[in-house]
Amino acid sequence: MQTSQASRTGSIRRKTHETDIDVAIDLDGTGQYDIATGIGFLDHMVEQFSRHSLIDVKLHVDGDLHVDQHHTVEDSAIALGEAILQALGEKRGITRYGQAYSPMDETLARVVLDISGRPYLVWKAGFSQPRLGEMDTELFEHWFHSISQAAGVTLHIELLYGQNNHHIVEAIYKGFARAMRAAVEIDPRKGDAVPSTKGMLGAGTLEV
Repeated sequence: MQTSQASRTGSIRRKTHETDIDVAIDLDGTGQYDIATGIGFLDHMVEQFSRHSLIDVKLHVDGDLHVDQHHTVEDSAIALGEAILQALGEKRGITRYGQAYSPMDETLARVVLDISGRPYLVWKAGFSQPRLGEMDTELFEHWFHSISQAAGVTLHIELLYGQNNHHIVEAIYKGFARAMRAAVEIDPRKGDAVPSTKGMLGAGTLEV
């Protein structure tokens, strides 16, 4: 495990009886990715996250897919969230808040987030089919819940309208990416100040 506040990178190795995960990120990257989770559709979505957030992401997962997809989906989100939290360090100078409207053909999604240290997910979206590719659609909400918990992010996701299930989930991931890109950006007017009146952003700090 390593962290560098100057380069804002993070890496996590997470090994359990259910998954073996290696993840590395660079918040100040160019959207380069190397994703292999064993679930093709999840790979596609994390690639979208990397490309549209400009966060470089390496994510390799060896999971117990012979059981089901739950552990792979959950643990990959946890590890990615932990790497983001690590890379943010004390969160000095970050914009902190991010929001994005993400259209995809007939679909429009809205994602708003706060890198607050108070993990919370509001999910107002649904799907009309149980699977996309080989991925269970019920696991998308769980992925976002897991990453919000691990990264300490307040995350509001809302499908404003849409019909095509692929478009719905892709609009959500792209919106999440754009909102994260805005939130982790360094605001030059803030210098190295933590964007909170409490002087810190971390788990359990009820800052305003």
